[in-house]
Amino acid sequence: MVLNYILRRLGLLLFMMFTLSVFTFSLSYLFPGDPLSNLSGISNTSFSQTSELQEKYHFNDNYLMQYFAFIARIVQGDWGVSFASGDSVFTHIIELFPATLELSIYALIISVVVGVPAGILAAAYHRRWPDKLINSTTLVGYSMPVFWLALLLIMVFSLQLGWFPMSGRMGLLYEIPSQTGFILIDIVLADFPYSGLAMLDALHHLTLPTIVLAMYPTTVLVRFTRESMLHVLEQSFIKTARAKGLNRAQLIMHHALRNALLPVIKQIGLQFSTLITLAMITEVIFSWPGVGRWLIDSIYQRDYPAIQGGLLAVSMFVILATIIAELTYTLFDPLSRNQAHGKV
Repeated sequence: MVLNYILRRLGLLLFMMFTLSVFTFSLSYLFPGDPLSNLSGISNTSFSQTSELQEKYHFNDNYLMQYFAFIARIVQGDWGVSFASGDSVFTHIIELFPATLELSIYALIISVVVGVPAGILAAAYHRRWPDKLINSTTLVGYSMPVFWLALLLIMVFSLQLGWFPMSGRMGLLYEIPSQTGFILIDIVLADFPYSGLAMLDALHHLTLPTIVLAMYPTTVLVRFTRESMLHVLEQSFIKTARAKGLNRAQLIMHHALRNALLPVIKQIGLQFSTLITLAMITEVIFSWPGVGRWLIDSIYQRDYPAIQGGLLAVSMFVILATIIAELTYTLFDPLSRNQAHGKV
């Protein structure tokens, strides 16, 4: 039965991927300019080059054949050529996406470490001063725009205090060869004589963008964990345990916590997909060399093949992260599996 549910989710994933691929393919015709140039990324071609591109991209065939050829090229890694750089769009995405993924992972870790315990604490002291303080702080953080917070932190901690750098991923004094695309892992793997200083410098560059990116999901997790914990604390088995003489700490740690965290697992996965989209703004402000900044630059440069490939990559990752989060939640929660099959 779990297998049937997973198969249905995989069917939904395939449908969403199909819809995304149709939209991405349509962008070549929706963008200004020649659709053949938008597909290939090659402009100002001679007559013979144009004929070769038309044959390669099945441009003289119907739209259905062109779409199937487009899917075949996507699977093979042929995503066209960037107008701006002249390099492969797929190569750009492979090189830049680890930086975006790294920033999102660290922000998610901060969100979970801070948000979940704060939500539990707020629920444990419901309607008392810790709950009111956490709720007030969460409301301020939730309402604060990402770009405004980023500029505020840069002004205070970079320009005024000089504690953290305001842009970049690594200081110019260090040249770390890229092996995995994750800067901290690359520093560990590199045979570098000043790896400790390089690690400290990378952490300094990582601090402000991680805090900015983690603000929104942290506030969401605080509120969601608090509501989930309050809901569990009102259940009959908690009231029975309280009647047996268990104190507040025993109720939360031994009875309420496990049940309250199940919905939070799903929310963590959903917030990870949100982080990928929020990272675009953060990368632009902090000059973080990720796929989000590259995509925004491509929009300014009207680099249509890069826009097409960047949107496809980001959307695919968001869809995969959402489906994985739902599957993980279903596997951990037996009640959710029963509800998925129509049981009560």
